[in-house]
Amino acid sequence: MGNQTAYQSLTRTFQRLHHFGHLSAIASWDQAAMMPSKGNEARAAAQAELQVLMHQLITAPELKTQLDAAEQEALDPSQRANLREIRRDWQLANLLPAELIEAKSLAAARCEHAWRSQRRANDWQGFLQNFREVLRLAREEAGLLAQAQGGSGYDALLDKYEPGMKSADIARIFGDVKTWLPGLIAKARDKQAGESVIQPQGPFSVEKQRQLGLEVMGLLGFDFDGGRLDVSNHPFCGGVPEDVRITTRYRDDDFVQSLMGIIHETGHARYEQSLPRGLLSQPVARARSMGIHESQSLSFEMQLGRSRGFLQLIAPLIGKHFGEQPAFGADNLARLYTRVAPGYIRVDADELCYPAHVILRFEIERALIDGEIEAEDVPALWDEKMMAYLGVDTRGNYRDGCLQDIHWTDTFGYFPSYTLGAMYAAQYFATIRRQEPQLDEKIAAGNLAPVFDWLNANIWSQGSRWTTNELVERATGETLNPAYYRAHLQARYLD
Repeated sequence: MGNQTAYQSLTRTFQRLHHFGHLSAIASWDQAAMMPSKGNEARAAAQAELQVLMHQLITAPELKTQLDAAEQEALDPSQRANLREIRRDWQLANLLPAELIEAKSLAAARCEHAWRSQRRANDWQGFLQNFREVLRLAREEAGLLAQAQGGSGYDALLDKYEPGMKSADIARIFGDVKTWLPGLIAKARDKQAGESVIQPQGPFSVEKQRQLGLEVMGLLGFDFDGGRLDVSNHPFCGGVPEDVRITTRYRDDDFVQSLMGIIHETGHARYEQSLPRGLLSQPVARARSMGIHESQSLSFEMQLGRSRGFLQLIAPLIGKHFGEQPAFGADNLARLYTRVAPGYIRVDADELCYPAHVILRFEIERALIDGEIEAEDVPALWDEKMMAYLGVDTRGNYRDGCLQDIHWTDTFGYFPSYTLGAMYAAQYFATIRRQEPQLDEKIAAGNLAPVFDWLNANIWSQGSRWTTNELVERATGETLNPAYYRAHLQARYLD
């Protein structure tokens, strides 16, 4: 340890982990966006080797001594919060053997790579061969974590993304949503049946869509010296705070999809780019939870991006890139971007139907991890829930059904974060509007500072200094209250 305190030694270890994580993140982005297909096996092996190296570093025997010693040292509140997050990372890592970390990384890479072609081919049986192994390893991980932490296996995986949250909490919140969401969808569709919407006339060239997206990213404050926009099969935000990579996908008959995907991922990116810069190598400077991360993308896409004021602001930009059309009027764009139509695809779902997609996935993955169903049972259960929740028939259509998401190739416990994020975002904007009664007028006039300043002060700059409940309560005056979400949806779609 030399002249370093125990706490300083720990921060040095986590600085090294941050550097390795940087390399892993960029390699993962390249794998999704740029890498030729024949590079997959070599990349998978390299990534697995790096994951094992990082696991060895965080499970080194001396860290326990350093953690215990650091608890007795004089630390300021930020350092104390960082030590709490370091201990959490250390505890999680020490519950999992290196062999499992390597096996999970390799199985995930194989499953994800094969999924790219299997989804296109509607090949559920082919996907199942790799998916069984991914599920087996996920259950093994869940069992090890649950044995030490208590609760169910799914609780243990959920805790990785939503610290402190239990599946019973999610089931209660989502159970309430299921009591009012179908009726709200039906009322909104009835209301919209009497509205006329002018459909934009394509084609819309990919290059023009890209240029529009870049201009809107600039409007939203994205730092192009610290990130970039690319294309992938599944839109995502990756990289590291110092080098944020976002992706979208394009269709020449529909610019709405790519533009809203870009706005969504820019919300993630702004969060990453605005985390506490002086502490970036430490766990306390990370995003608080995936629900909080999703709350940023949904603050941008749903609360801001689909608001009438913002659509009024960007309408001239759309016309500039694609030529003037009646469809690009602000009022028509507002109707277009809030159209309710149950469909197959989660990432293309409208704001009202989206939570039904998430609830379906939560219920299936919880049953998978807790051993109530097997991998072979997924399609039938998917078909049943899609029909019950959205009235959509997916029988035999695996491509647009249970094969549509990349997540289950390596991740369980993440899906609830999407709708939790929507709930947090609604709560944020209710708070901002109380403080800024003229918010919508300011947005329409191009003044987005009230939104960005509030998010930066209350969410972005705080990193993981507070627990999730503390963070949200300090920002809004109360912990998560789903009533704001319901009120937002009713106001937007029925009023």
